[in-house]
Amino acid sequence: MDLSKIKTLIDFVGRSNITELTVTEKDVTVRIFRTSPGQEAAAEPQQEAGSTTSLAQDAGSDLPSMPEKTYAVKAPVFGVLHRTPAPGEPPFVAIGDEVEEGQTLFIIEAMKVFNTIAAPRSGRIKHLTEIDDGEVETGDLLAEIA
Repeated sequence: MDLSKIKTLIDFVGRSNITELTVTEKDVTVRIFRTSPGQEAAAEPQQEAGSTTSLAQDAGSDLPSMPEKTYAVKAPVFGVLHRTPAPGEPPFVAIGDEVEEGQTLFIIEAMKVFNTIAAPRSGRIKHLTEIDDGEVETGDLLAEIA
C-alpha cells in the first residue's frame, strides 16, 4: 500500500464519524484510530479496591488501609511500545518514580510515526507494563499513576 493511499484513508477517517478503520491490501494491514473531541484515550481514572495502598502509610497504624486512587495510562493506538528513548538507554520511567504531568512515559511506534505517551497527571508510578519493543493494542494498560 503506498503512502498516498494511507494519507487518503487518514483524511477519510478525519472527515467522517467513524472512530476506527482497518484496511488490508495484499500482505499489508493499516489500522487508523480517531478519538472523539474531549475524550482522553491515553488516560482514565481507575480505582480497584485494595489494589494499592499509600507508601507513606504507617505500618503500625490501627486504622484500616484505604485504597489509593490510581490513574490508568492506556495505549491510545495500536503499535510497538518503546519504554526507552533509544536502544541501550535507560527507560523513561521505573516503578516508584515521581512524574510530572506531561512527562514522557513511553513511545508507541505506529506506521513509522513515533507517538509520545505523556503522564496525564503528576504522581508516583505504581505499575508498569512488562512489554518493551513489543506490540500493544488500543486500550492496553501501560502504567498506573497514584
